[in-house]
Amino acid sequence: ASGILGLAAFFLYVFVYTPLKRVTSLAVFVGAFPGAIPPMLGYVAATNSFGLEAGLLFAMQFMWQFPHFWAIAWVAYEDYTRGGYKLLPFNDGRTKRSAFQILIYSLFLIPISLLPWAIPGDQPLVGNLAAVVATICGMAMSWLAFKLFKTCEVKDARTLMFASFF
Repeated sequence: ASGILGLAAFFLYVFVYTPLKRVTSLAVFVGAFPGAIPPMLGYVAATNSFGLEAGLLFAMQFMWQFPHFWAIAWVAYEDYTRGGYKLLPFNDGRTKRSAFQILIYSLFLIPISLLPWAIPGDQPLVGNLAAVVATICGMAMSWLAFKLFKTCEVKDARTLMFASFF
């Protein structure tokens, strides 16, 4: 199963996502699929099980990629544009509309990150500390995305980008 996931990630990244970068800003959405496969693949490889846990890892990584990558695309906008890449949420570049999209996806990250804590079961997937850390980190990213929305400044996108690395 993990070999199939790896092959799917490779195929989507090389043959779908990469060519789309020159065509449409939807490439980031397409690229989020192969980008979210590695944590899921690792779980499947370690447990030989494809279940809720693997799906949650995929969902969290998938949602995180949007504010993360769009912050990078904001910082490197001129370079990407010279290369013919369209990687911000909208083709019109560093706009309030793109910054708002980054903010919305940062906010979506909070409930997605809390799913492993919130889903009922016999044994919780994560404890309360994980929920607190996920909430604090999600709120911090959302605050930084809000600052970017307010200013549309590269320095605020850079701060969000480095926060997303954390």
